[in-house]
Amino acid sequence: MGIEHRIVEKIGRGLAPVHLEVENESGMHGVPPGSETHFKLLVVSSAFEGLRPVDRQRKVNDLLREEFAAGLQALSLRTLTPEQWEHERGPFESPRCRGGSKAGASAKAPGKAG
Repeated sequence: MGIEHRIVEKIGRGLAPVHLEVENESGMHGVPPGSETHFKLLVVSSAFEGLRPVDRQRKVNDLLREEFAAGLQALSLRTLTPEQWEHERGPFESPRCRGGSKAGASAKAPGKAG
């Protein structure tokens, strides 16, 4: 069972989301094809009621602790209550990758002689 499948399973069991989107964004990063290292999650759950955004993200990260140990490197999270989801259904764009090694990218830091 792959990491993406385990993410869906664990979030489903742990948060009973009314809406869940999981997108593997590993291909946007400097990892081999077919990797499961970077994901974007949109989670809408009443389990987030009364929690600050950082506490919602901690809840998700805690559920996925084993996946981080198994190779998951990064999550881009949007965590909403059902009421927020009714008002904030706009697109969820991940930030551009700024780290790691990229094919064809120089390993030298800007302004440093090689």
